[in-house]
Amino acid sequence: MKQAIIIIASLFCCLFCSGQELNCKVKVNRSAVQGTSSSVFQTLETAITEFMNQRAWTDMQYSEDERIDCTLNITVRQYKPADNLFTCELQYQCIRPVWGSNYNTTIFSMRDPDFTFTYIENDPLEFNEVSMDNNLTAMLAYYAYLFIGLDLDTFSPLGGTDVLHRVESIVNNAQSLPSSGWKAFSDTRNRHAIINDYMETSMQPMRQMMYKYYREGLDEMSSNADRGRTAITDALEMLAEAHKAKAMSLLPQVFTDFKRDELVGIYRGHGTANEKNKVYEILADINVAQTAEWKKLQR
Repeated sequence: MKQAIIIIASLFCCLFCSGQELNCKVKVNRSAVQGTSSSVFQTLETAITEFMNQRAWTDMQYSEDERIDCTLNITVRQYKPADNLFTCELQYQCIRPVWGSNYNTTIFSMRDPDFTFTYIENDPLEFNEVSMDNNLTAMLAYYAYLFIGLDLDTFSPLGGTDVLHRVESIVNNAQSLPSSGWKAFSDTRNRHAIINDYMETSMQPMRQMMYKYYREGLDEMSSNADRGRTAITDALEMLAEAHKAKAMSLLPQVFTDFKRDELVGIYRGHGTANEKNKVYEILADINVAQTAEWKKLQR
């Protein structure tokens, strides 16, 4: 009887847990491409969706409601059927629910202007982390592991380290690919720059900021708004430390760009004048282009 109960319990767990970590919504926008059948674009969208969502990227177990929500919005700028070549740009986003609320918060969002690849309709998407010969699957795997690693960083201090090392490994192994976006020093916003900056020792305060901001800050606000906001202020001081340590990195600025409205909402009408002034000075130093928006949080 005891063995039967164990087996039934195991089967029950299998129904509600899976190795699939992502809940990725994919959209392929081909409106800029005229005179081409929509079939290949629809097939591509389905293939990418299945590649991202049906693969177990790690050995961790995620229940259905724990899967990480993310989006890949691919805009096709040019398609050459004779070469099966897609010239695209990607807007991607990874989001996370805030504990005790119906609010979803962005973990990371950015644009990849060099999302270029070859794809033959109905060909399976295959990925080999060691031997890479397909730019599309290399890029998709890069973002899959990036989303998982960043998400883990928000739930425990430096919790995504092992997964983020796999992102570094993909970048290193993709150096032989002819497509752009992988090379060091060629672009401060490319795939190499993002993971290199994020994992650099001098930028570790930014990684520590992720846990402070999300787990100790936003997740706390539903039960104690003042305590949560104080943690977020501490987190922004960590972000300022990272910005000072590596002023050439764009990651602190990128973070404040996609967090702009959220940050204004957290402080506008809440907190002390000293707290608001401190946050204003931090944000205006990191992202001067948004100064007019930062002034709003002082109200």
